Formats: sequence, structure tokens, C-alpha cells
Amino acid sequence: MSSGGLIRGDDGTLRLCGAPLEALLQAAGVDTPAYVYDLDAIAASARALVAALGDRGVCCYAIKANDAAPIARVIIREGCGIDVVSGGELRVALACGAKPDQIVYSGVAKRDDEIDLALSTGIRAIHAESVEEVDRIAARARALRLRDASIGLRVNPSVEADTHAHIATGHDEAKFGIARDDVPRALDAIRASSGALRLVSMSSHVGSMLMTTDPYVEALRVLVEVVREVQARGFTLRYVDAGGGFGVPYRDDQQAVPGPAFVTAARRTLDEAGLADLALLIEPGRWLVAAHGVLLTRVIQPKRSNAGGVARRWLLVDAGMNDLIRPALYQAHHRIVPVDAPASAPAGSVVVPWRVAGPVCESSDDFGEHPLPDPPPSLLAIREAGAYGRSMASTYNTRPIAAEVFVSGGAVVSVRRARAIDALVADETT
Repeated sequence: MSSGGLIRGDDGTLRLCGAPLEALLQAAGVDTPAYVYDLDAIAASARALVAALGDRGVCCYAIKANDAAPIARVIIREGCGIDVVSGGELRVALACGAKPDQIVYSGVAKRDDEIDLALSTGIRAIHAESVEEVDRIAARARALRLRDASIGLRVNPSVEADTHAHIATGHDEAKFGIARDDVPRALDAIRASSGALRLVSMSSHVGSMLMTTDPYVEALRVLVEVVREVQARGFTLRYVDAGGGFGVPYRDDQQAVPGPAFVTAARRTLDEAGLADLALLIEPGRWLVAAHGVLLTRVIQPKRSNAGGVARRWLLVDAGMNDLIRPALYQAHHRIVPVDAPASAPAGSVVVPWRVAGPVCESSDDFGEHPLPDPPPSLLAIREAGAYGRSMASTYNTRPIAAEVFVSGGAVVSVRRARAIDALVADETT
């Protein structure tokens, strides 16, 4: 997460990649709601992790965070591989220029056709998340007449991360990964594949939004113990996958450890455990892109109510939970700020708490309370929207998915336009 990107100029206008946001919107020829991304800052974040790993590891971008092709291409050009969780993501990664040997495939419920695609493509490894899946991968490898197909085992480290329950993945009740007690059965299944499979890695992932390295290192230490047990059974590994989950601050009072610090802590843990010969693989997503994207939204109207003697202020905007579902799904907070905030406020203007909500017919379509001017501004920026925004968007309420604007060198270099409402309606009525 580079420190560059979103700044407020001396004239009070919010700028991304050095250019006024509203001017970028006009240059792209799109209206709100619209995502705007700083490709230069994303590239700088990728470079920072690649440099921290050096020649002893690989950074595989978790493309589920944002699968936009211009973003994936920039990250790949900086030397990163891709972490995918579906056949569709695998196809996107390949189309964006990722080399097969730089792609890893995780996920608990891979279909046979997805396994076949990964095997026939020759990716770095399929990470199996159950003993049953090991058997299925072996069966597909035999059907394709393959030998030594690369497989990794994702181990559930039984580590509780201090994060939202929906993004905690390393505890005993999680659907992800193989329980440590089941690892011997998974190894037996690999041996029983009669050469169809070759174990190349062990991996774990404790969860997302990790603000310190402590749970990351704790999970990796558990994985180190498993690696030693695996090696003692005669398996030779190529790398250890420590996962991702590096957090970013979404609130003014939050602080997060920089991404390279996770790399340093993980590498030190492996080296001190006598595993210096194994490469380190990491799978960051959010950290690379979240801070370098904003969701622009226009104020449709204010709404002031007085129920039961309690005054309430609402700002109703054209972006909704169909565009950015994180607040509804995870109770996530995104800072919302005016795009234009003149240094000299108009006479009579004051900053007051406004409840910002979208147009979707759900009570959960609510972005929370934010300090904003009264009278309200016409254009707002929802910050830290570069991850799990557009990639989780939907057409709920028959609303087109927001446009996307990609910026480099202060200029628009690519645009993905919102789908025309006529086309969306046609899809629903034919």
C-alpha cells in the first residue's frame, strides 16, 4: 500500500494520481457511481512486496480483491503471480499475462472442469483443502494421463484472528483447509495416487484484515511444525505459502503494519526454523489495492426527519450496497469525504454528522455516519474502495454495476463503462 495516490490539493479539491477526481470523471466520460483507481500507486505497492521477498519468494496477488484487467496487468508486470479461487479467475489471470508457473489455485469446492483446467494449464500448484479433494485431484490427473501434477495442502492452523467473523479463516469451525490431525490421511492419499500427484507445498491462511504480524507468525509457526512432520515422512517441498490477509486502515484511528513487515516476519520465522531452503509464497490482495481506489457518488438529496423529538440527517446517494457491499456484509467502515472542500467554507456552512445511505431497497444499504458539510456537497468520495468493491458488486434492484476509471501519470488510461440499463433490462426480460 503505497503512501501516494489520494490527496487534497491546496484548492481543496480531492486528487488521485495528481489529478482532480471530478476532472478524471469528466475525462472518462462516465457518471456516478464510478470507481477510480491509481495504477501507479498499485504498482508501487506491488514493487514493495516483490523487493521485500527478493529472490527467495513469490508474491501471488489474490485477484478476488479486484479482478479488473488493468489492475491485474500492472501487478503482474511488477513481478507478481496470481492467487485464484475459481476457474474464471484462472482464465482472467492467464488472459492478463500471468505465467502458469506463477499461479496458485485455492478454494474449498473446485469443480472437476476447474481442476482439469488447472492441471492441463500446468499452474504452480493446486492447493487442496480436504482429503476428499486430494482424491478428486488425483482422479482428474489420472484421467488426463498426467504424472507429478503439483499439489499443495492448505492446513487449518487453528488460530483465532482478531477480525470480523466472516473473514476469519483459520479457526476450527472454518470451512477452509485441512485439519492438522487429518494431514497424515492427505499424505497417504498423495502416495496412493501412484505418481499422479507430487506434493510441493504446505500453506495456511489465518484470515483477513490482520493489523499486526502476530497472528500471521503464530499460524506460520503451526505450519512449520506440520512441514517438519511432512518432511519426516519423506516428502520434499519447494515452498511454504503463508497466505495473505495484510490489513489496511479504514478509520482515522486505525494503524496497520506495512505489508513488507509481514514478509520480513515470515521469512525470519522460516529461517529460524531451519527452513531457509524453502521459498516463501504470500497471497496479498487488499493491501495492494484497497487504498488506491475510491468510489465516487453523487448526493441525490438530503433527508431531514424529526421522529419522537430526535432530529436525524440523511444523505441519500446514488451508490449503494450493490456497488459496495462491505458495510452491509461486514459492518465495514469506509471514510466518506467531499470531493470538493474549499479552504474557505461558504457562509453559514458547518460540519455535522450525516448518515449516508444508498438507493437500494434494504435497510442494510447504509454507509454509516460521517462528518460532512451542511449544506451538503454534491459529490462524495468513498475511500479505500479499491478492494472487494467492484469484484463483489451485483445488479440487485436492476441497477447497473458501477463504471471503472483507471488512471496513470495523472491521466485516464482505461475505462470500463457501466452497462446500459437497456441491456440489463433486456437480459432480465428475454
